[in-house]
Amino acid sequence: MAQHCDWLLTNLRLATLLDNGLPYGEIGSGALALCDGAIVYAGPEAEMPSLSADQQLDCNRRWATPGLVDCHTHLVYGGDRAREFEMRQQGVSYEEISRRGGGIASTVARTREASEQELFDSARKRVLRLLEEGVTTIEIKSGYGLELETELKMLRVARRLGEELPLTVRTTFLGAHALPPEFQESGGGEADRDAYIDYVCDNMLPEVARSGLADAVDVFCEGIAFSPAQCERVFQRAGELGLPVKGHVEQLSDLKGALLAARYSALSVDHLEYLAEDDVPELKTSGTVAVMLPGAFYFLKETKLPPVTALRNASVAMAVATDLNPGTSPIASLLLAMNQAAVLFGLTPEESLRGASRNGALALGLENKGLLKAGMDADIALWDIGHPAELSYAVNINRPSHIWQAGKRV
Repeated sequence: MAQHCDWLLTNLRLATLLDNGLPYGEIGSGALALCDGAIVYAGPEAEMPSLSADQQLDCNRRWATPGLVDCHTHLVYGGDRAREFEMRQQGVSYEEISRRGGGIASTVARTREASEQELFDSARKRVLRLLEEGVTTIEIKSGYGLELETELKMLRVARRLGEELPLTVRTTFLGAHALPPEFQESGGGEADRDAYIDYVCDNMLPEVARSGLADAVDVFCEGIAFSPAQCERVFQRAGELGLPVKGHVEQLSDLKGALLAARYSALSVDHLEYLAEDDVPELKTSGTVAVMLPGAFYFLKETKLPPVTALRNASVAMAVATDLNPGTSPIASLLLAMNQAAVLFGLTPEESLRGASRNGALALGLENKGLLKAGMDADIALWDIGHPAELSYAVNINRPSHIWQAGKRV
């Protein structure tokens, strides 16, 4: 008797991203069967077992990839920073903009002022742009509240986006993102930063954990943000509360934040332009994913490249994400980030695709996403392209013809 499934997709080419000895894990004449939100068959059509389906689609030799995963965004925020961008292009320094109340302080103020519905409405528009490109899983960070109620407000908005739109949302608490104005009594020095980290660890983190609104905890380990010692306190408290950690590290300098994160078995370390090659093996040992964020590199006109060759040689999983945020990467296109990762950082198109799917999923602790394989979540994008390299090669040309998220046609 034929096994029954929800969807049967035939006459297509699969970029499974499995290690089958072929680029992209290609299966040239393949089929996919989806049932109850999972893939129940992914393989050669000629070897497909007897199956019946509620809906069947002849894919006309299109390419199927896993649904894309944007594993690093800050897409819930109030206002924008377009006027500041214009000022910078006119020669006004970032320091001067900050003195005028700009920079992250302006986003914090606008996010605190915005209602929950206003934040949802603006974030929804950004999410829809990503969904159009075949993104089926998104990570969303807090970090523009820097006080408990606004941080929780941001996390509730992120959760609601996942409930009302066809995508998986993973939420990350980033209370240790910057020093808020009310903690700058002594000019923003170490004492002020220590006091704020006390507040993050003693007040914010326990309530975030109790609320169940966060899937992970992040920090910004950098000279303009928080020291490794301060970040370690956050990691320790997160561990006590049962929350995994990740880190913005080595973006502007080498503070050994990646080594710190690896010691705490972080899900990911992100940015990494100043990561020392000697520190790369520790990421492999800890299983920590290295997340490339070329949008911020591009937007800030950086020149220091992350050590991609060393990461590749050490077989460290490399993910690619948009870093969508109002200040340093206002980019709502994961396909563009894939192109940037190839052109600016030297990833191959296959590495870029894997980085925006399987490795992005691993950076979020999602083992059941990012591969076309029986037993995996049925998150699939179907592309009318001649080869998967086109997804990293072309800018604003490709869109999926069909998308399935959790086995349901989007």
